[in-house]
Formats: sequence, C-alpha cells, structure tokens
Amino acid sequence: MPFSLRNHTRHPATADNHGTSLPLRSEKDYDEEDQDMTKITVKQGDITKDDVDAIVNAANKSLLGGGGVDGAIHRAAGPELLEECRTLKGCKTGEAKITKGHRLPAKHVIHTAGPIYGRSGGQDAELLADCYRNSLLLAKKHNLKTIAFPSISTGVYGYPKEEAAEVVRKTVNDFISKDDCLDEIRFILFSDSDLKLYEKVFGK
Repeated sequence: MPFSLRNHTRHPATADNHGTSLPLRSEKDYDEEDQDMTKITVKQGDITKDDVDAIVNAANKSLLGGGGVDGAIHRAAGPELLEECRTLKGCKTGEAKITKGHRLPAKHVIHTAGPIYGRSGGQDAELLADCYRNSLLLAKKHNLKTIAFPSISTGVYGYPKEEAAEVVRKTVNDFISKDDCLDEIRFILFSDSDLKLYEKVFGK
C-alpha cells in the first residue's frame, strides 16, 4: 500500500505507534488546511505508469537513453522522446531539463543526471541533492503540481541507498518547508527493500 504523509511544519505534532508525525488536529482540519500543503507519497511500482504532471528520469549526461529507469522511460514514451532529447544537447550532473511525456501517462519528463558515486571529488551528496532540488524547481517553473521520482544514482551508479535516501529526505523537506507550490511529491520504488527504506526515512 502507498505510504503518505504531509508537510506539517506549521503545526504542533505528536507521534503514532509507527513513528509517523501526526498533527494535533481534527479530521475536518485536515480537509481544510492540507489543501495548501505538499503531500509526500512513497510506493512500489512502475514509474512509467504513473499519471502525474511529471516523472523524473534518472538519465545519463547525454540524455539519449540508457539502461534501468532511463531505458524503461524511453521505451514507454516512444521514439518521440529521444527526438526531443536530442535538441537538449545533454545535461550536466545535477542539472535538470524537461520534455513532453509523449506516449507516457505523465504529461512531462524531467531528466536529471545523477552522480557516479565516488567520482565527484567528494561532492556526491551535493550533486545528488542538486538533482532533486533542480527537478523540483523546474516543476515549479512550469506550474506543475505533481511529480514522481525514482531512486536516483542508486543503481549502476553505485550510490549507497541509505546515504542517498537521507540526502533525498533533507533536500525534499527543505524545499517543501519553504515552498508549497506542489500538491504531491511521489517516490516510486522498484523493490520491497527500497520501499521499506523510504518508509523508514520519511516516517521519522
């Protein structure tokens, strides 16, 4: 089942038996006030099937397709995505660029090139944070309201999953504490272990 929580930074909170922060408000208060907050959802699934304003592609710097999530997104979006990506002239590590979703349920694809772990001169965490931050800022620039992320750089790029998840948590929480322009941020994980990790990290 999807695991969801909202940014409750404006309200006092307590904790349930599972450690998830819950505001001291009635259900009616939730309905009235949560409309202006960003919902965070963690679930297991196929990001290419997510019907959101934008899905994020864990791309390589060429933006011309590859393996893993990158390849799956290109296959599902069709050859039109590759044609559009050719016009973008690549992407530096940590940057983000946007295209149409083409044949995907998502309206757009935000492409970001994650760091290869251990090859960034000690800037791995900073560059990974840039991937998430710049993707969120690009969504804001284009007035998008819902965005779905995979786990960036934790596959063949070798970023330790626990370390990456902490970077993601800090980056996303910092963003939504300052800006509630997005209605929902989703994290679509591939494996059971990844799902449990993100539930633990975002349930703190």
